[in-house]
Amino acid sequence: MKQYNNQGALQHPLRSGFNAQSTTADVIAGVDLSGKIAIVTGGNAGIGVETTRTLAAAGATVIVPARDVQKARKNLEGIPQVEIEAMDMMDPASIDAFAEKFLASERPLHLLINNAGIMWVPLRRDARGIESQLATNYIGQFHLTARLWPALKVANGARVVNVSSLGHQMGGVDFDDPNFLHRPYETLQAYGQSKTASNLFALELDNRAARFQVRAYSVHPGSIGGTELGREAPLELFQQMGFVDEQGNMRPEVLASLKTVPQGAATTVWAATSPLLSEIGGVYCEDGDVAELLGPDSARLHQSGVSPASLDAHSAQRLWSLTETMTGIEFDIR
Repeated sequence: MKQYNNQGALQHPLRSGFNAQSTTADVIAGVDLSGKIAIVTGGNAGIGVETTRTLAAAGATVIVPARDVQKARKNLEGIPQVEIEAMDMMDPASIDAFAEKFLASERPLHLLINNAGIMWVPLRRDARGIESQLATNYIGQFHLTARLWPALKVANGARVVNVSSLGHQMGGVDFDDPNFLHRPYETLQAYGQSKTASNLFALELDNRAARFQVRAYSVHPGSIGGTELGREAPLELFQQMGFVDEQGNMRPEVLASLKTVPQGAATTVWAATSPLLSEIGGVYCEDGDVAELLGPDSARLHQSGVSPASLDAHSAQRLWSLTETMTGIEFDIR
């Protein structure tokens, strides 16, 4: 019997045996992906490379859509069973072109890993006027998943994994002004909004798609050293968040909490492949397990757990409708 996570009903750890120190090698052990097809956005940088490498090593054919194809080829050199294609998450036409080419191959899609993302950037907008963090971290996920739906549907058991963040706790979705047209731009709020939207999308996608054997998940990979994600954030922002001291040096307690790249990619791989999730969907995962649900009145930023507001069924349905209006994309699951 399929179970759904509306209002966080399923946000209880499954005692998977994994934790923050678990790596991709740990969570993929014993998993055979031979004959499976995966798409990993952002699969040529940071934890995306490790995700691509791990899935391919387990037998999957992995397609990596990338904005910079030459960079992707360099970063993924030597990894077998990888196909690299051009795609820009901020460019709707390129998403359509990538999806059309994949669908033309008539292959099923077993795993869609929506890993690409940006963080703490200055105010920018795409050609539609959509704020860039929302456009990349959520709208692109919705658009790509909608276009690839026929291939997910025929896979006879597919999973969609949205790489989210504990940063979803920084802000909910402002349904009246999602693109900061009438309020001051605050990059942390924009980031939080985009990740809350990603969680809500996984919840509603799972509710609608489970009857077609497609399940969806959102994951927090953890704070990871050695990635490019925060490259545009000013020093003052890291100081505001308490990550570095007045001199710009990373605080020892923060440094000690950072994950390695194989540890950071582990929860994505676990959500994509774990048999423990075969009858469970729409959940937010961290540290190789389902995360705890935070209390409804949690006000400060927690280092673990998921906000109930990002698993609210009414908000998820409202966001789906708003996204279709904003993008002109009708994502009709049938």
